[in-house]
Amino acid sequence: MVPERASRNVWSPACTVRGFFRALGALDGQRSMNEAPPSGRIPLRATAARRPHRKRCNRGGPISTEPRINDRIRVPEVRLVGPSGEQVGIVPLAKALELAQEYDLDLVEVAATARPPVCKLMDYGKFKYESAMKAREARKNQAHTVIKEMKLRPKIDPHDYDTKKGHVVRFLKQGDKVKITIMFRGREQSRPELGFRLLQRLADDVQELGFVESAPKQDGRNMIMVLGPHKKKTEAMAEARAAADARKAERQGRGPAADQAEEEVAEEAAAETVEAAEVEQPAEAAQDA
Repeated sequence: MVPERASRNVWSPACTVRGFFRALGALDGQRSMNEAPPSGRIPLRATAARRPHRKRCNRGGPISTEPRINDRIRVPEVRLVGPSGEQVGIVPLAKALELAQEYDLDLVEVAATARPPVCKLMDYGKFKYESAMKAREARKNQAHTVIKEMKLRPKIDPHDYDTKKGHVVRFLKQGDKVKITIMFRGREQSRPELGFRLLQRLADDVQELGFVESAPKQDGRNMIMVLGPHKKKTEAMAEARAAADARKAERQGRGPAADQAEEEVAEEAAAETVEAAEVEQPAEAAQDA
């Protein structure tokens, strides 16, 4: 008879089959926990409701940066300024609104933090238009400094040098800074004096339009130098606009004169054609006779 302890270690195919079905049952049970039962009931762990998310909303609406005008002013009295800038004094709001209606103007709050607030009689629509035009003109005349870059080789061809120098001159006339980069390759790196001489030559050629803002210095395998314009960006833009207006006026003034000259030339050519035809007709008649 086999002892009980020894019988537990005996392997049999039935043990393997039972273990397989036991594992399969555990897997089905775990899967059934994740799925909803046929009755339509939701598992207990899925019934925990999430806390509702509250949407933040601005109940007061968008913040306005425009001044308060007319009926939007909510103070008992104001310090009133007339249409021409004269000081009227502290008056009740109703009186200020009556004056605005009498002059066919708007009552605009120009200093809301003052006590009492300062209001002025003006045409608010015209004021907004003029302010927008001033801001547009200020943006138009605003100077944006741009750094242009021009790359050269130490042994540059004379024709290429003249072309590059022309670009540098154009940039300086426009009021922009120019960064000159000398690129060394191979054995040229052992002769930095070539790049220094080239930069010095270029600075001398454009000294009437610009100056050396940053002296030549080694930057890795390259050598760089920065040229700054004598004229400011705003001055260059103003001169460019003036030159464009002058050319436009010249074209407009020269247009009618050129058209008149062309008409005179056409009339002279037509007259010569008529005279030639008149001369040919008697000659043909004589030949026929």
